Amino acid sequence: MTEIDSPHIGNPRILVFGVHPGPPPFRIVEIDGQVVGEARAVTDVLEAAAAFGITVHDLDDPEVVRWVGGDKFTWTAH
Repeated sequence: MTEIDSPHIGNPRILVFGVHPGPPPFRIVEIDGQVVGEARAVTDVLEAAAAFGITVHDLDDPEVVRWVGGDKFTWTAH
């Protein structure tokens, strides 16, 4: 497979890692390669993005946000 044939893998500015168990569970948020904090809900991700001047119109757009270990609805450890 050549580069032309390979699927495009974007490099989104926002990366949300998997759920860490805890009281309450949380997810680490990284923006532009820098850990910026913990999110306990999707609103925390949006607030972190806004603090860095990023307006998120679509949380499902992989060019904007990459969800690792779950999606925008995953906020508890399984």
